[in-house]
Amino acid sequence: MQFADKVTAQAVPINQALSELASAIDCGRVRRPGCSQSAPKRILMTLASNSRLTHLLLVAFAALSFLVAPPSRAEDKLLRVGTLKLIHGITPYFYEKFAPPGYRIEVVPFESPTDGKNAVLTGTVDTCIHGIASFLLGAAAGEPVVIVAGATNRGMGIIADAKSDIKNVKDLKGKRVAIWPGSTQEVVILERLKAEGMSISDIRPIRLSFSDMPAALTRGDIDAYVGAEPGPGISLANGTGRLVEYPYSTPIGSLNMILSASEKLIKTDPERLRLIIDMHKKATDYAMAHPDEMVEVAMQKLGQQRKSIEMAVPNVELTWKIDDEFIKRAKAYSELMLEKKQVRQAPDLSRGITEQFM
Repeated sequence: MQFADKVTAQAVPINQALSELASAIDCGRVRRPGCSQSAPKRILMTLASNSRLTHLLLVAFAALSFLVAPPSRAEDKLLRVGTLKLIHGITPYFYEKFAPPGYRIEVVPFESPTDGKNAVLTGTVDTCIHGIASFLLGAAAGEPVVIVAGATNRGMGIIADAKSDIKNVKDLKGKRVAIWPGSTQEVVILERLKAEGMSISDIRPIRLSFSDMPAALTRGDIDAYVGAEPGPGISLANGTGRLVEYPYSTPIGSLNMILSASEKLIKTDPERLRLIIDMHKKATDYAMAHPDEMVEVAMQKLGQQRKSIEMAVPNVELTWKIDDEFIKRAKAYSELMLEKKQVRQAPDLSRGITEQFM
């Protein structure tokens, strides 16, 4: 065979390989249905007998491999949701079960209700579950934060040292009582004291975070606390605490935590927010229907013992609805905060609560 004939004979498979390479790269770029994933293998087999050209096409093949590779997890859409380190803030840990394909959920836990609310305002998270009190404080100050769904009823408890003589709210007089300032529990205990003919000046309030309350009671640093689950469950489970009452007899009822978002997100990306709230609804209903699973997730995420969590769960009602009863209790809450001079003016709840995602 003459030299020219050899070149011609080699050119046909090489040209075919180059054509397949261009086609495969195009497939990788747009990922059209029907594009062959075996093209790279055939190209290599063709080029194997043409070592000189193989070297020249290595870079092109490397680019092809990158383009036809499956999408990486980095391409997934990420939703950041905040919650408090409490069992009644457990719902976001179930969102992943109901996330649409291609979406990932990052749960950001907060110790303080105010920190959670502020994270919504700064855009650090898309939504956050936190106490309604921190929402009202922010809204009253003109902050663009909005309640977009309910989150939790109940989840509170007044716990006393098991060795003390404290049996009811009146017995708290003169005692060291731990309270988290700016929390829902603060408003509740003020109202309970009022109902008993007392005021905050009749007790010795101690500023303490919810997570520190059970240990402080065990050490004897405080005589009682107005806590959030799983705190009461921990103290009851280990025998250091005695239940004084679950304080749901005020006009606020059992309303506790809400799901908030910023006005900016509502205006600029309502579909993103709707997606999160749809997951919130499904996750809430699922968790309430599977209390055993709620216990397991709470143990994992909160690092508490099973007995403590099992005692806390009956005192937690996960919810998502914004209905007439919810709005009635929210208004009562706002009025109490104004009455107790926790805010200078009542927030505009027609602006601060939306039902558009219900």
